[in-house]
Amino acid sequence: MNQTRYRRTPACRRKRRCRGKNVWLTVWITVVLLIGTAAGGKLISYIGSEKAWSIGGRGSEDNIFGSTGNINLNHLYSRYAILIDADSGEVIAHRNSGDKIYPASMTKIMTAILAIENSDDLGERVTVPPDIFPALYGEGASLAGFEPGEEVTLRELLYGILLPSGAESCVTFAERIAGSEEEFVDLMNEKAKELGMDHTHFRNCTGLHNAKHYSTASDIAVLLRYALKNPDFREAFCSSRYSTGPSLQHPDGFTVYSTMFQKLENAKVTGGEILGGKTGYTEEGGLCLASLANVNGREYILVTAKADGNHQTEPFHVLDAVDVYEQIGKSEDGNNGL
Repeated sequence: MNQTRYRRTPACRRKRRCRGKNVWLTVWITVVLLIGTAAGGKLISYIGSEKAWSIGGRGSEDNIFGSTGNINLNHLYSRYAILIDADSGEVIAHRNSGDKIYPASMTKIMTAILAIENSDDLGERVTVPPDIFPALYGEGASLAGFEPGEEVTLRELLYGILLPSGAESCVTFAERIAGSEEEFVDLMNEKAKELGMDHTHFRNCTGLHNAKHYSTASDIAVLLRYALKNPDFREAFCSSRYSTGPSLQHPDGFTVYSTMFQKLENAKVTGGEILGGKTGYTEEGGLCLASLANVNGREYILVTAKADGNHQTEPFHVLDAVDVYEQIGKSEDGNNGL
């Protein structure tokens, strides 16, 4: 029986060589992906200017270290965390910092900085709208203590936002600036986009839970670093208490207290102190905290989220902050910074 023999043409040989190269390329890519997976699939992050250069730690339980030190976040109560140098924006350590979180009342950092930037005079007096309270009562929102129809200064409202986490202060500012909370939220999202908070979307100005209201620890660090450059924000953020002036509803005024400092037995840590912080809590978001500390002559921002617990348990978010700042202070290179 005759058999026909086929001769491979140059084109066929080229195709065969291409297939061989593709096989090796596939093997090489697979090896790289396996190595990346074994390493946690993380990227070193850097928060420069007000924008996040990259997001790291997605889906990983390990933290990754920046070039300036080894701060361990693995044992924290909080599932998500990021520590940055407040001056340079360099990420020192992070854990799942690019994963979606529900920011709870850390949202009010954005509300507060927009309130300042859209007010010409914080000494101006305004009236707290009575009609905002039924909804806030129904949602179980935290309140600073201002009464319906009370005449207060914008500065008092600012402290009402950042210290006792007052929702009535937030909504009063929102309606004054934008006409409604919904319109103010548009400003919040525009600002987030401007700052490079690409994984953040706001649905309200208070942080009350909404499935479409989310952020990341990395984005909140970007936001806080930006806000702290404003002296009015920084002064309020770093205050432990503030006393309001007299009004018809409060003839002697009243004092609001920082929710973080109330949970913090001692602001001193090795080599420095915790300067300020904004707490948050919802059942879905867990215990959250965005804080600022000065340790060994340098300032640090730490954002943590989703610690188990609630208002009646141990303040696990605050304990995490003390833990991390103590690590910085006790580091071998502490006297020279990390």
